[in-house]
Amino acid sequence: MASRTPMEDAIREKITASLQPSRLEIHNDSHLHAHHKAMRGSTSQETHFRLVITSESFKSKMHPARHRMIYALLKDEMAQADGIHALQLRTMTPEEEVRQKEKESAQ
Repeated sequence: MASRTPMEDAIREKITASLQPSRLEIHNDSHLHAHHKAMRGSTSQETHFRLVITSESFKSKMHPARHRMIYALLKDEMAQADGIHALQLRTMTPEEEVRQKEKESAQ
């Protein structure tokens, strides 16, 4: 049986295998962008994603380097016709995630 979310499955598999995240959230926001001019004629329901990733692999790397890591992992999915059109990334180390949660609970 074929997956109904092959792009999401590929994202999950590649990020998990390479970065071994302690947290991985994949949000498919494609439905929010289906009316955009660039999406006219596209039959894909998996073009716009928002990812939240916590991984030790991000230690000592600035955000641009972290994002390049993700783009490199997903380059094939981004190059496909009807592939990933937009990717929003939030990348953290485990320590950054703890600080963020502490900050949010203090408010």
